[in-house]
Amino acid sequence: MIQTTTKLELLAPARSLEFGRVALDFGADAVYIGAPRFGARAAAGNSLQEIGQLCRYAHRFDARVLVAFNTLLYEHELEDARQMIWQLWDAGADALIVQDMGILEMDLPPVPLHASTQAHNASAEKVQFLEQVGFSRVVLARELSPDQIAHIRASTHIELEAFVHGALCVSYSGQCWMSAHLGGRSGNRGECAQSCRLKFDLLDTSHRPIAKGKNLLSIKDMNRSQYIAQMARAGVSSFKIEGRLKDLDYVKNITAHYRRLLDGFLEENSGFEPASRGRCVFPFEPDPQKSFNRGFTSYLKGQREEDLPSVSPKSTGQWLGSVLEAGKDFLRLESPVEVHNGDGLCFPDAQGDLQGFFVNKTVGDKIYFPPHLKIRPGTQIYRNYDHSFSKMLSGVEQCRGVEVEMCWREHQEGFLLEASTTDGVYKAEAFLQTRFELARNADQARATLLSQLNKTGHTGFRVAHIELACSQDYFIPITQINQLRREVLEALSQQLGSKYQRASRTLEKNSVPYPQTRLDYTANISNSLAALFYKRHGVEQTGQAFELSPPTEGSVLMTTKHCIRYAMGQCPHHQKNAGGVVQPAYLSYQGHTFRLDFDCTACRMLIRS
Repeated sequence: MIQTTTKLELLAPARSLEFGRVALDFGADAVYIGAPRFGARAAAGNSLQEIGQLCRYAHRFDARVLVAFNTLLYEHELEDARQMIWQLWDAGADALIVQDMGILEMDLPPVPLHASTQAHNASAEKVQFLEQVGFSRVVLARELSPDQIAHIRASTHIELEAFVHGALCVSYSGQCWMSAHLGGRSGNRGECAQSCRLKFDLLDTSHRPIAKGKNLLSIKDMNRSQYIAQMARAGVSSFKIEGRLKDLDYVKNITAHYRRLLDGFLEENSGFEPASRGRCVFPFEPDPQKSFNRGFTSYLKGQREEDLPSVSPKSTGQWLGSVLEAGKDFLRLESPVEVHNGDGLCFPDAQGDLQGFFVNKTVGDKIYFPPHLKIRPGTQIYRNYDHSFSKMLSGVEQCRGVEVEMCWREHQEGFLLEASTTDGVYKAEAFLQTRFELARNADQARATLLSQLNKTGHTGFRVAHIELACSQDYFIPITQINQLRREVLEALSQQLGSKYQRASRTLEKNSVPYPQTRLDYTANISNSLAALFYKRHGVEQTGQAFELSPPTEGSVLMTTKHCIRYAMGQCPHHQKNAGGVVQPAYLSYQGHTFRLDFDCTACRMLIRS
């Protein structure tokens, strides 16, 4: 019986060509980048030329470039979208991440398709269907537990991708129309205005205020650092970091953090292997607390306190502690921590708004702040900008190195240096013509030769083994050793990626039945090809997407695992002595009122217009 291994992929965000290269240099096995148009982050589009350059760089490491093409398409955009898909394939893209099912009705190149989380991949039946119609991978709904993922894995053979870090949509992805309802900016069109980060009033059944101006829907960010092994064993093969709009420090720090975690898992567990070549050595200690975050939740445990709303929709970063003493312009924390000039500290004021300042003076355990700020004992202090950590990160470049083996040999007229990747796929050699001169100190000559051959600098290589295959020890000038090393590594570098083979997949249309026969606006059908797709798969009735025909009053604008009743300690199923908020309740924002329905059987909350 042939033993097979599962390749585990760390998938990092690429805001641009530069960010993509950095993500790869810091350990990503794949990156996802926005197409020039039609990506779910309209502000993160990239040119075809930049995508092509990123593909060539990634393929040097057998790493992949996935292109986000995951917005709904309008009728007049279909032909432009089809042409762009061909251009992306020609540029070297390894796969497309898509939401609009109309794409499967197009004349496509053999590019693998990944079903975006925007396609609402939340059940085994949906994932089975997507596999049967030709998708190569599904990006699972963030709300799924490891047990639910394992159930999907047992029911399918398709690749499973899951988020492990970054901002959380409070609604099931692809099932939120709050932004489109409030301001005409559709998340399904890449223009989400983040309405969930707004402050709402909570009203009771008689429209009397229970809470005013609160971040009731702005939940914490995801951090599944402790669940990598559990997710891998459940069947996840691609671990995705959110953040195509985050800064470069975030990409470096968070990619390095999960690279370490995955490498640790790979070292301890047989049956798994990395999805790309190259090993990372980090000259710093990655720390997710030091990058943008609103506090963390695993979002795996159901209704737990860790899933409750964030302190602020803005980044709070690392919690430092409570204020013990507050003077007119200084504070002391209950547990002193090291704070440096240039650090950015923040705190929630009496109204719950986040205030902040840069530290420009510390004396002992006193931290000085601008006197116009009002800070009282008990105030919670956070650090959302670590100046020394950011400065350190800016000086760290390539952490990834392709491991090579070298052999230094005698030749008739000099020396031959052979180098190959440790898997033997790429090989190169360089020749040095020189006179032979026996070394006066053999040990020193060998030590010098080994030391100089190990100095790979910023070449992108890391020496795993060196063989000295000489009959005697010779004196070789350091300049000649370095010259030969540079030549052989440059020759090897020119080869990297030349044997990379993209996966391809040609869609074959079929009539596998869709799990439902009637669909409304929640299916996000925005063009005739999408309607044709569902009709071919047995759907008898289809509705238009919200963006084309907003539904009637009382329609669901958001379905969420997050529950305001639970957040207020008033869940009758999970909390003792609950009471106060009864169904229905309402949210209010600037003249807009939204009804809350609590589906306790499914443990979810519905927000209606």
